[in-house]
Amino acid sequence: MFSSLTGLEITYFIVALLISMIVHEVMHGVVAKALGDTTAADMGRLTLNPLKHIDVMTTIILPVALVLIHMPPIMAAKPVPFNPNRVRFGDYGAAMVGLAGPLSNFAMAIIGSIIAHIAINGNMQLINFLGLFIQINVILMVFNLIPFPPLDGSRVLYAVAPEPVRRVMERIEAMGFISILLFILIVFELFSNQVIGIENAVLRFVINL
Repeated sequence: MFSSLTGLEITYFIVALLISMIVHEVMHGVVAKALGDTTAADMGRLTLNPLKHIDVMTTIILPVALVLIHMPPIMAAKPVPFNPNRVRFGDYGAAMVGLAGPLSNFAMAIIGSIIAHIAINGNMQLINFLGLFIQINVILMVFNLIPFPPLDGSRVLYAVAPEPVRRVMERIEAMGFISILLFILIVFELFSNQVIGIENAVLRFVINL
């Protein structure tokens, strides 16, 4: 989708992606704090300062490595920490924290679409930026809702999954960065067409608001 970006559009892409990822992560922490867990706040992560959210491995090395092997440059900000044992409502509270990120991306996509409609006959550079901004937020929302650890959708699955499934998910999540590679190289490849189809459907919905 972004393979043809050139010149100024690359700058737009980077700025839009940083804004989208940072707000996504901050909202995890905001909801966690509202539910009683101050871990993110105590670690100074409830900030829009990009330096607090950049992870060398997942924000820089991972996308570069994927480009080198001719795969989509998937990247992620440093996850905002939270303690699921400290939030109210147990697993359901943790699910609310998990959903906060993707829902913030959905909200930003809608806001971007509204602004784009207002400015449709105005500054074309703004329209181009908003187009990328909307696409990025839709992609981040759908991708993060996939119920595979450590993606946000797994928090929702934890809340309703039977114990045997939870144990498998915990083992996958304990693998850390390896689980992300496993997902990108194997799981995502199996369901990429379905994910792209959902992304396109959500994008059409947002644009046509």
